[in-house]
Amino acid sequence: MKPAAASTSFSGPFALGFLSAPDQAPFPGVLTPDGRVLDLRQTLAWEPPDLRAVLERWEEALPVLHTLVHEEALDWRPLEGLRVHAPVEPRQVFQSGANYRQHVIDLEVAHRSSDDPRTVEEARAEIAAVMDQRAAEDLPYVFIGLPGAITGPFDDVVLPSWAEQPDWELELAAVIGKPAHRVTVEEALEYVAGYTIANDLTDRATVFRRDMKAIGTDWLRCKNAPGFTPLGPWIVPAGSITDPGDLRVTLKLNGETMQDESTKDMLFGIARLVSYISQTSRLLPGDLVLTGSPAGNGIHWGRLLRDGDVMEGSITGLGVQRTCCVAEKVS
Repeated sequence: MKPAAASTSFSGPFALGFLSAPDQAPFPGVLTPDGRVLDLRQTLAWEPPDLRAVLERWEEALPVLHTLVHEEALDWRPLEGLRVHAPVEPRQVFQSGANYRQHVIDLEVAHRSSDDPRTVEEARAEIAAVMDQRAAEDLPYVFIGLPGAITGPFDDVVLPSWAEQPDWELELAAVIGKPAHRVTVEEALEYVAGYTIANDLTDRATVFRRDMKAIGTDWLRCKNAPGFTPLGPWIVPAGSITDPGDLRVTLKLNGETMQDESTKDMLFGIARLVSYISQTSRLLPGDLVLTGSPAGNGIHWGRLLRDGDVMEGSITGLGVQRTCCVAEKVS
C-alpha cells in the first residue's frame, strides 16, 4: 500500500477516510480540507474500529462530526505520511450496468452486425431513442459484486495472467447509511450517507461465457479478481454534494483523458437505483451502490490496460484516486 497523495480536494467541511500510520493498525478518521485528520476511535463514544461502524450509527454520528471539525483542541494529526485504505468494507456491493446513455449507444454501434444497412448516424439515432424510452419506462439493470475485489485508492492493481482484455470503468458510488428495504424513489436518498469513487475494472474477454453462450454474462469471472475495485479515497457526506446527478467523472490513463462525462448522462439516477435494489434486497449500512460507467472505456479506444499503466480517477467533490497496474507474476 502506498502513502496518500495528500489531496483534500473534496466538497464540504469534512470527509471520512480509513487510514494508518506506518506499522500501526488502520483507523477511521475525519479529514478537514486543510489536511488534518482526527482518529474517531478516540473521539466518538462508541469507539468505532472502522467506518462501517460509524455508518451503522450514521444519524447519530453526523451531527457529532460537524461539531468535531471545529474543535481545535483535539488530537489532530497531518494527513501527510498516512496511508489511505479503501474507506469502507461493505457487506454487499450492487453494481449498475448499461446505465450511461452515451456509453450504451457507443457499445451498441460498435457491436452492430456487418450487414446492418443503417449508417452510423442512423444507428445512433435509433439506439438513442431506445435509451430514452428505457429511462422513462424500464427498470435499472443491477448485478452483484464481491467485497473481496475492493482495494485501496492508491494500491497497485494486479492484472491477472488470465485477463486478456482488462479495462477501466470509473464510477460514482453511493454509500448506504441505514437499512433500506422497499423504499420509494422519493425517500431513497434519505438512506444514502455519502459518496465515493469506484473503478470497476472488467476483463472484457470474459464478460460473456464462451462455452455456454445461452447462460450469458459471467460477472464473477470478469469483475471480481482481487483488487479489481479500487475504492475511495474518501466518503464525502451526501449533504456536501449539491447534486449527485451533476458531477464530472474523469479518468486519465498515463495522463491522457479517456473518460470525461457528467452523471447527467445516467439513465437511472441514484434514487431510482437505491429504490429498485431495495424492492428485492435489504440494503445495509456501508453497502455500496455503483452507478455504472460513462463512455470512454478502453474497449472503445482500442487500448486495454497493461503492465505499468497508471490510472487517475476523479469525480467532482470526491477527491482523486491513483492506481498503477502491475502484471501478475506467474511462477
